[in-house]
Amino acid sequence: MATGIVFDIKEFAVHDGPGIRTTVFLKGCPLRCLWCHNPEGMDVRPQLMVSENGCTHCGRCRQPCSHPECRPFGRCIRACPQGLIKVAGRRMDAEELAQELTGQVRFFEGGGVTVSGGEPTMQPDFLFGLLDGLAGVHTIVETCGYTEEEIFRKVTEKASMVYLDIKHMDSGIHKKLTGKGNEQIQRNLSFLLSQEKPFLIRMPLIPGLNDGEENLRALAKRLSGAGALERVEFLLYNPFAGAKYVMAGMEYPLRDVDGDNYIPPIPADAFEKAGVKYKIL
Repeated sequence: MATGIVFDIKEFAVHDGPGIRTTVFLKGCPLRCLWCHNPEGMDVRPQLMVSENGCTHCGRCRQPCSHPECRPFGRCIRACPQGLIKVAGRRMDAEELAQELTGQVRFFEGGGVTVSGGEPTMQPDFLFGLLDGLAGVHTIVETCGYTEEEIFRKVTEKASMVYLDIKHMDSGIHKKLTGKGNEQIQRNLSFLLSQEKPFLIRMPLIPGLNDGEENLRALAKRLSGAGALERVEFLLYNPFAGAKYVMAGMEYPLRDVDGDNYIPPIPADAFEKAGVKYKIL
């Protein structure tokens, strides 16, 4: 049986695909996007999330305990009287999770299940086991595309639809923003463009980093004539993403980015010329 590490399951999600959906978030990601709003999804291993807001510094969590689940973290995750300590990431069985999700079908109303992350292709056996168990349910895999071509092709084969996240069209800038170049992502995009699998492109717009006109026009040109493309969704910068970094004991790289009253500079003429629909979320 395939097992994997899941760090969140959100029911009644309405922004992760058509209809009402349940979104499953898998841990682990090969990219390190400066603006990542799920830092607890980067490492494939379970990790502590500690909220200092409301902490009375009673010291109970620092006292020795005999709970097996606490040993990897060097502190007791059960002791906090305020419930401010939790573990992001739990091991789950793909078959059992698929059965649980299939039982929600009556609530989906034209929706289904979306598998996101982190990067779901970092746990391919679990991902494909889950998709196999959800046969008959509309499924979406949201991926950054930075994965082996064989794995990506299997995603397009098994999922009902693919959401591909594009960060930047220039590989050098992409590497500065995410830690990796985009050549592998572009190869997988080329494969997706050659297929009839319905897909959607998502791009987060970060003020001053990837929202330049040249980048957006390059995206529109790249997608021109893509018959199976539903649309491009531009995701606005989330200025509150830094709060999770504090909980995870990490430093947020974009503390100085101002996203207040941000109006995305979309070159509408380029997307119209390419015949590509877009939406700002």
